[in-house]
Amino acid sequence: MNQQGLEPRIEKIEIKLAFLEDFLNRLQEEMLDRNTLIDKLSAEHGAMKDRLSQLSRELEEIPGQKPPHY
Repeated sequence: MNQQGLEPRIEKIEIKLAFLEDFLNRLQEEMLDRNTLIDKLSAEHGAMKDRLSQLSRELEEIPGQKPPHY
């Protein structure tokens, strides 16, 4: 294959590579955003579990006491 035949093929490959690089960069950014969200949700979940556990212990400390709506 001569030089003229290679140039269009190389150009197409370079264009595809540029699109792939852009896609990978956007994918990486999205993954970082998702990981940040997962970390935040995990922390919130842990705080809610701790609070629920605390409330459960507090309720156990008052056996036989009627709830306020009785």
